[in-house]
Amino acid sequence: MPSFDITSEVNKMELKNAVDQANKEIANRFDFKGSDARIELAELALTLHADDEFKLGQVRDLLTARCAKRGVDVRALVPKAVEQAAGGKVRQAIEVRNGIEQDAAKRIVKLVKDSKLKAQASIQGAAVRVSGAKKDELQAVIALVKGAVADIPLQFGNFRD
Repeated sequence: MPSFDITSEVNKMELKNAVDQANKEIANRFDFKGSDARIELAELALTLHADDEFKLGQVRDLLTARCAKRGVDVRALVPKAVEQAAGGKVRQAIEVRNGIEQDAAKRIVKLVKDSKLKAQASIQGAAVRVSGAKKDELQAVIALVKGAVADIPLQFGNFRD
């Protein structure tokens, strides 16, 4: 029975490269000279540091531009609230989503079941496995999910016959 998996993964190497490029540009830009603006990467969490909220916004814009150029979907970045740091500086934590959350997975399964297509969807940890009798049905499910779910980045892979 043909099947495939719906996942939401972030390429960690490309994310690291995007952060490194953004930090390099911050070090070279004139408007950041003498400031404490930087981006720190720890596993799947980013921390943006800046002198004030305006510069923090500039750092965030720079990061999203670099991520877009490196192929990292910016919908995977979930910004948290801006916090005050020591010395009048500000920082912001950004969580990197990896895997499909439970409520989004349930939404995808319900979407497939309500579509009247001859395909079954089941939650497999941080992924959703879709199986059906024909490849055409599975392609219709991919088109349906791509059109309906726009708030998280999705990949379709692990096709099996």
